[in-house]
Amino acid sequence: MTKRRVSYFYDPDVPHFHYGSGHPMKPQRLALTNSLVFSYDLYKKMEIYRSYKATERDLTRFHSEEYIDFLKRITPNNIDEFSSSLSRFNIGEDCPVFSGMYDFFCMSAGASIEGAVKLNNQMCDIAINWSGGLHHAKRFEASGFCYVNDIVLAILELLKYHPRVLYIDIDVHHGDGVQEAFYLTDRVMTVSFHKFGANFFPGTGDLYELGADRGKNYSINVPLKDGIDDHNYLHLFRPVLQTVMSYYRPTAIVLQCGADSLGNDRLGGFNLSIKGHGECVKFVKSFGVPTLVLGGGGYTIRNVARCWTYETGVLLDAQLNHVLPMNDYFEYFSPDFCLFPDLSSHLENMNSRQYLEQLKQKVCELLRQLEGAPSVAMHSFPPDILGQALKEDEQETFYNKFSENDYYDHEQDIDKDPH
Repeated sequence: MTKRRVSYFYDPDVPHFHYGSGHPMKPQRLALTNSLVFSYDLYKKMEIYRSYKATERDLTRFHSEEYIDFLKRITPNNIDEFSSSLSRFNIGEDCPVFSGMYDFFCMSAGASIEGAVKLNNQMCDIAINWSGGLHHAKRFEASGFCYVNDIVLAILELLKYHPRVLYIDIDVHHGDGVQEAFYLTDRVMTVSFHKFGANFFPGTGDLYELGADRGKNYSINVPLKDGIDDHNYLHLFRPVLQTVMSYYRPTAIVLQCGADSLGNDRLGGFNLSIKGHGECVKFVKSFGVPTLVLGGGGYTIRNVARCWTYETGVLLDAQLNHVLPMNDYFEYFSPDFCLFPDLSSHLENMNSRQYLEQLKQKVCELLRQLEGAPSVAMHSFPPDILGQALKEDEQETFYNKFSENDYYDHEQDIDKDPH
């Protein structure tokens, strides 16, 4: 089998941003992840790029101009001037105003968009942006720590070249923002595996949220209960995805790899191991479809870094040593200093075998109602969102453009909380 070409996007400025003291979302987890990726020498096996920074025009392909203008102008210093707009755009405790936040969103979204452009132009087979995957943001408002929906923007870019795009979400939270954006179209199928309950954010993702109009039956939800483990999760994930691939036949895939579905996550409720989470990535990769791989949730940052590093290795067919190599954040991985710690918690698995079998049967029945993969006439390709097809000689890899010290200033940029 031909080795797949992988492009990896990272901006060393991303970990500098802070949502605020005590906030569970910590962009610093990306510094830990990148440090491990480099310490395992994975950079030698892929092309590494500093992220394209999305423009206001890019962001308003999905978000409203008024909302993006608001995000662009508001800062912690002038927040009082916008007091009347905060509730309107859902800015508050979960989605606070923090210094440099507009730049942060532009970096995250730009990397996902550029990954889509590279896939469109066959410059890679897999594109990775661990800073992306912010699946809750809506067209007119922030939600669930997410302000700009990089996933929707990347999918819109992929749709220029691809008649059918499959979106897969393995975050513990329902991918509501992406589902809502494509609820009325058959050009995108959304498949979300998530914890579901009236008291669990965002409260959406019922089995019978199916889509509407042309999008009817193209929104697939797999609502799960607390405590699901690797065996039961994969027993459901593999046959559902196999059926989706058979009926929908996507020409591109976007995979959101939220790591809050791992055991012992601060905000999650599942019991997946790092290897179990990675098995989902491995299974999606096995279909050989051009794939954009994104991050998402994950609030125990040492385990987020382990997970996304392992999954980078999975995408590269690289075997990683269980013992972590020395890296700039080695102390964060104590006391075991290993790639695959025991993440099992005391949560009881509330997903009975009968419940999972019924769920699998219902989902597959819904998929069988599809008449087949929808077709769309693709006559000519509009210009890429970056203005033109990216040229390799215009891109500089990190190891050419930056010294190692430019990536990591962990004493300054990493939250002292080791979680």
